[in-house]
Amino acid sequence: MFEDSLMESGGQIKTKSKYWMIATFVFNAAILVTMILIPLLYPEALPKTAMTAMLSAPPPPPPPPPPPPPAEIVKPVKMVSEIDAGLHAPTKIPKDIKMLKEDAAPPTNMAGVAGMSGMGGAGGVLGGVMGGMGTAPPVVQRAAPKPTGPQRVSSGTMAGMLIVRPDPVYPPIAKAAHVQGAVILHAMISKTGTIEDLKVVSGPQMLSGAAVDAVKRWKYKPYLLNGEPTEVDTTITVNFTFGAN
Repeated sequence: MFEDSLMESGGQIKTKSKYWMIATFVFNAAILVTMILIPLLYPEALPKTAMTAMLSAPPPPPPPPPPPPPAEIVKPVKMVSEIDAGLHAPTKIPKDIKMLKEDAAPPTNMAGVAGMSGMGGAGGVLGGVMGGMGTAPPVVQRAAPKPTGPQRVSSGTMAGMLIVRPDPVYPPIAKAAHVQGAVILHAMISKTGTIEDLKVVSGPQMLSGAAVDAVKRWKYKPYLLNGEPTEVDTTITVNFTFGAN
């Protein structure tokens, strides 16, 4: 009996749960369909914010940037100089060319000035003075300046102007030592031709004293520059050889 009761109750439970599941599915499906159809049939039932979000169009894209301004076109400026503006090539070559002849300038009359003849005889003086203005002034020749200071003269020129020339004495000690050569002296000659100053420039020392003693007694003709005697700055060479006394 217990088993029969269990079998009967189990069949009833299965039958009730089957109907219950079908009813639940139908109810849920009706709710879902209602929620889908209400917004479509009655759009005013939805919130305004949701409708605005759904129906508002997206903002337009920003406008493109303006194009850059066109670069200024620099027009070349033709420079015309003042000389070129006045010189133009002729468009047509003329057949006859006229020669322009200029009149000669009137001669100037420098004999005198009108209205000056009655001034106490001054008309003749003025006429002579004005008449002589056309002549060139006389050339004034200046005298050459007189030389100042000693003049540099070559030794060869002064050698030809010697008047008195005693020979130097060969030192015996230099002869014994077989010393010979040339002694060069720097000399200052006065306006009268005498030796004023004498210095040894080069040469053997054994022969320098004898050369100075001899040249101090030499005498020259006065050296003239522009007709005036002047002092002379020169060099003198004295040669010593074994043949000299």
